[in-house]
Amino acid sequence: MNASNDLDMLVIAPHPDDAELGMGGAIAKMIDLGWQVGILDLTDGEPTPHGTPELRAQETQAASRILRLPWRENLGLTNRFLEPSLEARAALANVFRRVRPRWLFAPYWEDAHPDHVAATSLIEAARFWSKLTKSDLQGTPYHPERVFYYYCVHLKHVAQPAFVLDISDHWERKIQAIESYHSQFIQGREHLQPSFIERLRDEAAYWGKMIGTRYGEPFASREPIALKDLQGLF
Repeated sequence: MNASNDLDMLVIAPHPDDAELGMGGAIAKMIDLGWQVGILDLTDGEPTPHGTPELRAQETQAASRILRLPWRENLGLTNRFLEPSLEARAALANVFRRVRPRWLFAPYWEDAHPDHVAATSLIEAARFWSKLTKSDLQGTPYHPERVFYYYCVHLKHVAQPAFVLDISDHWERKIQAIESYHSQFIQGREHLQPSFIERLRDEAAYWGKMIGTRYGEPFASREPIALKDLQGLF
């Protein structure tokens, strides 16, 4: 993390592995470009059929090492009972004030998973609260500039992203990070044809095709995206 402890990007995930699934390539790419990137997992993701809190923590540490993350924390909320409560909003706003991220990344707002929907609502509310003066929150008021949304949905949803990021050079690192979550994506799924990882590859290849590259990751935005010039478009 840089000297001021400020993050360029903070990815907020309902459960450990959601950030890697939705935007592991973007995380690895921006870290390699020198950005300060962090992940905040809201819950420990347990219980699951093959996981334990201890195992998930080990898997999360392994994935973080692969991505070369400088910062990762867990907010300690309860899996399956995630709600955008006032208490959770204050806890998340306190994190925003502490690490002062320029951009936030949240799960796409439409999903079949209640935790994902609750997470997005919580993130948007905490972003607003983070800027409030005359409050009981910790630190000084701060308002992240933008919120972008990554796709990690439990819904057969045809995405219409605002932009797609080329992750061709970082696809292998993304997959290695995802494979660290053996209890979630490999154990108990050995019979699947095509495999879960193959499905992810096909999806990333589809988005790569849409932008003329090998692999891509889609992102959404509720607000218009401003460009200073057109040099970044291709």
